[in-house]
Amino acid sequence: MLKIKVICVGKLKEKFYKDAQDEFLKRLKNYANLELIEINDLPIPEKASLKDEENLKKKEFENMLKRIDDNSYVIALDLKGKEFDSVSFSKKIEELHTISKKSIVFMIGGSLGFPSNLKDHINESICISKMTFTHQMARLLLLEQIYRSFKILNNETYHK
Repeated sequence: MLKIKVICVGKLKEKFYKDAQDEFLKRLKNYANLELIEINDLPIPEKASLKDEENLKKKEFENMLKRIDDNSYVIALDLKGKEFDSVSFSKKIEELHTISKKSIVFMIGGSLGFPSNLKDHINESICISKMTFTHQMARLLLLEQIYRSFKILNNETYHK
């Protein structure tokens, strides 16, 4: 079974987000071994300089990198990343499942985003949408699209 990790900065606080996340995690159990890891977000000082913000992003990112196994295929969610439709995304998941990587890791950064050295540590970045979403909503959209991908790959009726 395919191993997928979703590493997120920040925790879900609202019950409706937790309920939706739990529902997708339950549905995904039939298709993948999915592990969701929450990294504590660091407080942003009120008058943080750009350098302070970059340092915070680096610290959060370093905490994320510690949770990644060797040989994982690492994908960051980033506004500058490649866009997929649902069918193309499912084909990407299938392609990664057939190569020799141990797992697929999706990373969702904190409210400040990722540090400038992001590309040195990932295989690729993807963009869920050019619209802006909260990190909580981005997490749910990613989980939904991973679930949709497996339904597409298995020719099941969820996807229309």
